[in-house]
Amino acid sequence: MQTQDAIHIDLSGLIRLQADARALKLPSARPVRSKQAGLQRSPMRGRGMAFAEVRQYQPGDDIRSIDWRVTARRQSPHTKLYEEERERPVLLLCDLGPSLFFASTGAYKQVRCAQLAGILSWLALWSGDQVGGIVFNGRELTVLRPARRKKSVLQLLDTLARQQKTPETRQSPDLQVSSLTANLDTALREARRVAHTGSRIFVLSDFLTISAETSRLLGALARHNTVSALRIADPLELHLPESGRFAVAGDDGPVWFDADNPRFQQAWHDKVAHHETQLADCFRTSGVTPATVMTGEEPAVILQSLLGPRGRIG
Repeated sequence: MQTQDAIHIDLSGLIRLQADARALKLPSARPVRSKQAGLQRSPMRGRGMAFAEVRQYQPGDDIRSIDWRVTARRQSPHTKLYEEERERPVLLLCDLGPSLFFASTGAYKQVRCAQLAGILSWLALWSGDQVGGIVFNGRELTVLRPARRKKSVLQLLDTLARQQKTPETRQSPDLQVSSLTANLDTALREARRVAHTGSRIFVLSDFLTISAETSRLLGALARHNTVSALRIADPLELHLPESGRFAVAGDDGPVWFDADNPRFQQAWHDKVAHHETQLADCFRTSGVTPATVMTGEEPAVILQSLLGPRGRIG
């Protein structure tokens, strides 16, 4: 049985994740060579001192970097690109929808989502990057534009704490309608509007509500940004127990299922297999890098393996 902390994590709990983030971030072995904002050397292309190349102008590029000689010669706008030490916008898309108010082990998926976002936001801030987020829960969607301030991180964490569902929350009659404007696809559309070219974007969701549009929207984001999908899953969603009767909590009370029923087992298996195929196709066609975090796993441990020994999110 989950404790209250495993069902909902409050602002103070998210602030305490600084300790986990600090354990992930090891000191850099390279001395700092610059006093400008964003002190790590970036593999991204941006505005700076070391010239990299000239390419055709893309929406979002700084017009001050247009190479007018190449533009005149080729009769189309071209931009100079540089390698530089710079701050990088980090955008966290955080799904706290109704399907994330669930777990059969560990902590609820919404808690894992908030914890992952909290650790990543602290890491980004300490790396000198801008931090922003899009938080959505089926009823509301909040956009926090990236900024390099501790206040911005605290605003994101406060939004994560506020938008989580609690055991006392009841589904409003119009949730099914309002979810059309506060779901994953809507958040991805907002991300295209908010994200600057070259952003580091993390999509944190259980991806149970993907649509025919999701792959296209993810692909459009990944075209000019680095996008990772952190899928939050529960073991019960992937594999049913072989026997026994079980209850899953719902807004209208517990929903019972019988794992001894072979027809139910087969129907569940077919549904899971169909969704897994859809999701794999979605990530492959969009060019997004996926990783799975289970509800029984500690986010800091998973992020350690995903980000590497230096805790770098770039």
